[in-house]
Amino acid sequence: MLKEIEAVIFDLDGSLVDSMWIWPAVDRAYLEKYHLTQPDNFHEGMEGKSYTEVAQYFLDVFPELDCTIEEVKQEWTDMVYEAYTHQVKLKTGAYHFITHLRERGMKFGIATSNARELTEAALEALHVKEYFDSVHTSCEVKSGKPSPDVYLLVAEELEVSPKNCLVFEDVPMGILAGKNAGMRVCAVEDEFSRPQLSKKRELADYYIMDYNDIEKGTYEVL
Repeated sequence: MLKEIEAVIFDLDGSLVDSMWIWPAVDRAYLEKYHLTQPDNFHEGMEGKSYTEVAQYFLDVFPELDCTIEEVKQEWTDMVYEAYTHQVKLKTGAYHFITHLRERGMKFGIATSNARELTEAALEALHVKEYFDSVHTSCEVKSGKPSPDVYLLVAEELEVSPKNCLVFEDVPMGILAGKNAGMRVCAVEDEFSRPQLSKKRELADYYIMDYNDIEKGTYEVL
């Protein structure tokens, strides 16, 4: 998996950190607060979108919301900030994987759909921020995932060709973003995206249950 790889780029939520469990409860609380009823395929419509794009999605789906995009984003951030600083954990084996490869000179980046404030807070709380040479969110590029924009931005900053980058992603739209960037992609097991397992396996180059699979050689080549 790591042959000819010079940089590893992680999606954040569900890929590097175990955090996807936070968001369904936030959605429910937010919808209840404003007396909104979610339509069919509501969550599927958000997959891969940047934090800003998801806020716009809410305003499009629920025109009765009398808020700006920035107000929606800030309210969500306020609702989850404590969880990102005190409850979110690294995925199993991720810390050892990062520190082991850093000793070998590997470069690391983050390419996330989440907000920068939450991303920075989580990395600092988990004491891994120092390992990442480039951190960018999809809000900083033209389009969110499955567009390759955020992955290409991180690769450019790392000064590594896309073909020499390995991406870790947990959902199909994120996997597509990495593939569209010309990178190899490893799908990561996550409870939230388990219903999409067959699609993840169809799109990715590799599959891991956790990061210990890489050192043990028990990852799947797809």
